[in-house]
Amino acid sequence: MADNKTAIVTGASRGIGKACAIELAKAGYNIAVCYAGNDEASAKTIEELKSIGVKAKAYKFNVADKEACSKAVEEILTDFGSVEILVNNAGITRDGLFMRMSSENWEAVINTNLNSAFYMSNAVIKTMVKQRSGCIINMSSIVGVMGNAGQANYSAAKAGLIGLTKSLAKELGSRNIRVNAIAPGFIQTDMTKDLDTEKITEHIPLKRLGQPEDIAKTVKFLAHDALYITGQVIGVDGGLVV
Repeated sequence: MADNKTAIVTGASRGIGKACAIELAKAGYNIAVCYAGNDEASAKTIEELKSIGVKAKAYKFNVADKEACSKAVEEILTDFGSVEILVNNAGITRDGLFMRMSSENWEAVINTNLNSAFYMSNAVIKTMVKQRSGCIINMSSIVGVMGNAGQANYSAAKAGLIGLTKSLAKELGSRNIRVNAIAPGFIQTDMTKDLDTEKITEHIPLKRLGQPEDIAKTVKFLAHDALYITGQVIGVDGGLVV
């Protein structure tokens, strides 16, 4: 168990982020739930986390805002005392063909999906260096590995997370700070609910979509168990990318 240890999870009010928060809570981590807009979903997530028996608190802010990230982490450190795990999970999509993509949609996705990981990691890193321990997990995607038509902004952001992961792993390893990424495939969430799942599963060797819990268990493994793994990108995609 991770007594008195704290995990920050961004985008944690629902979907993959919520599943990650619950799985880490089951491992004994107190949870800082970071979210942007859905107060009702956040409140339900906090109730579920507290029912597991850990301390949990919600923090509402925009992860694409550097100052907001810094302020939130300061509040979390005051409330919890330390941060051992950071899961950079928050993300959005603004899909469209590149030749028609607006600068606003490009920047929104890069800011929320990539820059936020820089802002949040930068805010926690001094604490992790001082305590000479920590784990950062960046939520990339299979499209960051192989690209995808109509998702140039999303693919670029997710590929950027892979580069950030590998660089930070080399930079921070001597301080006992591990940095890894997860590359989910098609996971059954609100983000994939409008997709043609029958057509998609034809190309997945395991012949099904993944569940948020599949990602959450990988997060728990990297955070809690895999103490000699850093700088890696773990694909959780049913064999779609091999």
